[in-house]
Amino acid sequence: MLEGPKVSQSELAKRFGVSQPQICRIIKNKERILSEWHRNGDPERKRKREGKDAALEAALLRWVEGARAADLPVSGPLLQLKAKHLAEALGRPDPEPSGGWLARFGARHNLAFKKPPAEKGDAEQPTAEHWAGVVLPGLLRSYAPSEIYACGETGVFLPASSPGKGESAGDRLTLLLCANADGSEKAPLRVVGDSPRPRCLQGINLGQMPWSYRAGGLAGMTASLFTEWLQEFNEGMRQQGKSILLLLAKHEAHPYLQLSNVRMVFVPPAAALAQPLDRGIASDLKGHYQRRLLRWLPAERGTGQPTLLDALHMLAQAWGDVRPGLIASCFRATGVSPDAGTEALALTLAPGPLRQERRALMDEELEQDGEPADGDEGTAEGEDAEKPAAVQPCPSEREVWGSLATLRRYLECRATSPDLFQAFYELEDAVYVVSAS
Repeated sequence: MLEGPKVSQSELAKRFGVSQPQICRIIKNKERILSEWHRNGDPERKRKREGKDAALEAALLRWVEGARAADLPVSGPLLQLKAKHLAEALGRPDPEPSGGWLARFGARHNLAFKKPPAEKGDAEQPTAEHWAGVVLPGLLRSYAPSEIYACGETGVFLPASSPGKGESAGDRLTLLLCANADGSEKAPLRVVGDSPRPRCLQGINLGQMPWSYRAGGLAGMTASLFTEWLQEFNEGMRQQGKSILLLLAKHEAHPYLQLSNVRMVFVPPAAALAQPLDRGIASDLKGHYQRRLLRWLPAERGTGQPTLLDALHMLAQAWGDVRPGLIASCFRATGVSPDAGTEALALTLAPGPLRQERRALMDEELEQDGEPADGDEGTAEGEDAEKPAAVQPCPSEREVWGSLATLRRYLECRATSPDLFQAFYELEDAVYVVSAS
């Protein structure tokens, strides 16, 4: 109408029942109004309502556009978590967005949190055969096996806890696992539980543990927790000077990030079997964890049921028990790593013989240490004939486990590197071998 035959502003005001100054402002801001109307894409919108925090909404809208450009699902709860994260980064006093704010934000920007575009055409998603035969080889062409990683979550349960320990029976823990295709590197475990401040973790130098613990809703991984881990993982790769490929499943808790040293590749739902962690790595860790739980001897240790802290150490030990050969075999089974034979798989699927071999070695060393050489006994008696020395009694198993618990607590409070715990774990395993024999 404004571009047709010339009509006075007063006549337009009478025709639409508004004041002449309103018509004047509309004409003056015509280009801006039309641009915003086209960008919003909602022909029914008549008013431009601004949010209370324009900077937060602009940052959140850019994130939504980036996620949808990458065909990632964006749900209401995920958007609230991202808004909270951005609000904290911007230093806002009240970073917790409400459901009403989310609805108004969606209405202002014509956002509908329904089934994401990537899920609407499931029939158009690549098949497992196409993914394994065409897509995956093209992605892996530029990376060595040591530069190809996969990550994912699995769940375990805590055993029943004694009163006052800060955990309850049946508490669930979510484990974030990450390893590379040749098994040469396993990222430290990230464990997510219910309790935000477990009492058993107080006084511990958490930055030097071989695991890390975070609290999440219903003990599950969230987008904000995964983002935190992913940024730390990227920083670790940057410090090593490595650029790697990271395979992971599409999930609302796995937001897409553009990172300097990590290229994220989402495995399509049709290729769910192409997850190396699901082909034996996660189950092997759970098996080692269960064996270590069964090794816990309350009667001998005198400590009752294991606490969350005990479980975290057992999980770190179990993750260390997952051998590189098994990890490489699981990657090969999904076509991620070139086939290098089956010897490693045969060795790593049966940890029992290895443990028996280690026990036999320990028994042999004990026999050698326990039997004095010829002539030694007589010499010792001759030297001490005038003043017999007091014989130190052999400590009981409860005393030995108590000493180990004291040493572990010292390391938890004073350790300067997570690597110190590997030596402690080996010592604990050696004591168990001796006690079991």
